[in-house]
Amino acid sequence: MRVALLTREYPPNVYGGAGVHVEYLARELARLVDLTVHCEGDPKGASPAGTGGSGEAGGSGAPAVRRHQPWPALDGANDALRTFSMDLAMAAAATTANGPEPVASAGAAPAGVDLVHSHTWYANLAGHLAAMLAGVPHVMTSHSLEPHRPWKAEQLGGGYRLSSWAEKTAIEAAAAVVAVSAGMKTDILDAYPAVDPAKVHVIRNGIDTEEYSPDLGTEVLDRYGVDPGRPSVAFVGRITRQKGVPVLLRAAAELDPRAQLVLCAGAPDTAELLAEVTELVDGLKARRDGVIWISGMLRKPEVIQLLSHASLFACPSVYEPLGIVNLEAMACGAAVVASRVGGIPEVVDDGVTGLLVPPDDPSALAAAMNTVLADPKRATAMGQAGRERAVTEFGWAAIARQTAGLYGSLIS
Repeated sequence: MRVALLTREYPPNVYGGAGVHVEYLARELARLVDLTVHCEGDPKGASPAGTGGSGEAGGSGAPAVRRHQPWPALDGANDALRTFSMDLAMAAAATTANGPEPVASAGAAPAGVDLVHSHTWYANLAGHLAAMLAGVPHVMTSHSLEPHRPWKAEQLGGGYRLSSWAEKTAIEAAAAVVAVSAGMKTDILDAYPAVDPAKVHVIRNGIDTEEYSPDLGTEVLDRYGVDPGRPSVAFVGRITRQKGVPVLLRAAAELDPRAQLVLCAGAPDTAELLAEVTELVDGLKARRDGVIWISGMLRKPEVIQLLSHASLFACPSVYEPLGIVNLEAMACGAAVVASRVGGIPEVVDDGVTGLLVPPDDPSALAAAMNTVLADPKRATAMGQAGRERAVTEFGWAAIARQTAGLYGSLIS
């Protein structure tokens, strides 16, 4: 079975949960199907070890990778238009063998593709067009929904209307839609009532629990000034309205003064949001110590060590289809205090692996964090239960098998 996986994010350019999902799913899928990943990146740049190169077959059990960029003629244009130009390039590449011309007659699948699978609105249009060109099924995984993210208009301007159009067009026409949680399936059918419920399949996100496992070293803590002798609350995520960073910072004003706040937050959606977060951090630092803001992109081993030493991980998201980052924290043995939204309750077992609170409520978030911090034995027990849950229920190999099974049902 020949599959083209279409995505914006792919190593080494991974900055969000969808990119993490694609990275690990592709690794496991390549053991089951003939997989080519089409992603954003320099077509002439070197690929990371083990991922294949641009236009080259991957190694044993690894996908081939073809990298694409927005058209230079659109430099300075709205980001949505630039994304669409990359989608056109992906659609062309996914439906040809090696060159720009189709290699099969109209209505027949070109040599090289039996199915296309897209991730996020950045690549959904590419999947939709490639499926039409090739006459093959299009599977799209819904990691989030544009109608549920109105704050994106702050980032994209009029481009938000374009991203919404692309997602709606693709999801209503797709042969199958993968929801990353049962909550996400409900959201899909609510946002897009024209979608047949029978074609929406729940295949949850996963975690590599061998890579994400407790690291008791301290060199990363030393590097960033985190005191291993004090309790700490960790956050890892982008500075976007979705992740609720301002909610956490307002809650932190009520946090137990013994606790540190380790804020691993960068890649702001807008300059205005960055200014808001900066003002909140500065105000917090003026009132208390132990506020550590790491704004640069961290390597995985650094994140793992910070999570491993955290008394708890805070996830104040106002919208989260599943929340891979909660799985990462649980796999590292951290208790989780998270918003009761989207798919998070399918990951965080309230009262067992952490505590759930109403979204966008700084006081409730602060109270729950202080409850966990006040009982270190309970926090440790929650972390251990979270690790066990991550290991037993969220393995990537099983998720890849479910995904390949869905492919087979569509082309058999």
